[in-house]
Amino acid sequence: MLNNIGLPGLLLIAVVVLVLFGKGKVSSLMGEVGKGITAFKKGVNDGSKELEDAKVDAAKDVTPAEKDKA
Repeated sequence: MLNNIGLPGLLLIAVVVLVLFGKGKVSSLMGEVGKGITAFKKGVNDGSKELEDAKVDAAKDVTPAEKDKA
């Protein structure tokens, strides 16, 4: 459905949004979207790092447990 928009369609949508909301609103909205994307990427990277750290911690101790000799 949206694969036939093309460049003229995107430009028309951008102009309509700019006219409806004004330059200041669109600018602040895009700033918030950018902050949200940055926060999302940071969260994904932190989650990936946490999983990698858990794998490393699990792989560190590979020695078998010693049994008490009585």
